[in-house]
Amino acid sequence: MKNIMRILGTVFFLLPFFGLAQKIDADQLLKDIAYLASDELEGRKPVSEGSLKARALFTERFKSLGLTSQFRDYTQYFDFRNRRDGQLYEKAANIVGFVPGEITENLIVIMAHYDHLGRQGDKIFNGADDNASGAAAVLAFAQYFSENRPQHSMMFVALDAEEMGHQGAKALVEDFPFPIEQVILNINMDMISRNDDNELYAAGTYHYPHLKPIISRVAGGRTPILRFGHDEPEMGRDDWTLASDHAQFHLKGIPFIYFGVEDHDDYHKETDTFENIHPEFYINAANLILDIIISLDKELLQ
Repeated sequence: MKNIMRILGTVFFLLPFFGLAQKIDADQLLKDIAYLASDELEGRKPVSEGSLKARALFTERFKSLGLTSQFRDYTQYFDFRNRRDGQLYEKAANIVGFVPGEITENLIVIMAHYDHLGRQGDKIFNGADDNASGAAAVLAFAQYFSENRPQHSMMFVALDAEEMGHQGAKALVEDFPFPIEQVILNINMDMISRNDDNELYAAGTYHYPHLKPIISRVAGGRTPILRFGHDEPEMGRDDWTLASDHAQFHLKGIPFIYFGVEDHDDYHKETDTFENIHPEFYINAANLILDIIISLDKELLQ
């Protein structure tokens, strides 16, 4: 915890130098990822004590921001059986917040999974980049759109059990609280807080090319460098089309953009900690993604 506080102190001192066009609360973003990736939450394995603490963060924040929900106490419960070990997980949970649109009831679903691998023996797999980073960004975007009403209605979702086969996303799509046809776009974030080459990927435009010009226009000249790709079938294992929770929307024919970085040395290791994220990259990536969502929200009406 001392190391986390030291890093946070250094980063907060440098925040004014990270750029002037910041729309998110960078201070809160870093505090949220630090908490989600802390030892206290023990890697956020589904239905663990750490998972319950993560759920509480989302429900309390959504409530404080004035978001509504189609689920009681913002919580969509579901059960599933893990195919790897046969264990039944009861009352896993997605946390769902909602902001009504200014113009249309059509939906943009913005989401990230909050679960990770948990504790294994004396090792804690904190999952800072995977995926406390995306989960904290969902909170940041929920705050922005609670204060700046979007054109489309927006659903903000912290998904459970991605690491066990996209179970939270499957539950969300199978028990969606609106006609699924109302969803015009799915935004998924999974690992957005570090990259040695200052690159962030937006996968999905191979399948949904109408989104690419809008994204390119926003990303031009920005940092991190936004790359397209990792979404073509001939790429094999490097094709991310079905690699994370957005797959469940894509399988329904719903356009998606998946924001993420390529795997790093700490992927799925106990060294994926808050100390190893790249704070400047993360803050800039979150602001870039937010600006892209803002533009998509406006231009997809036309």
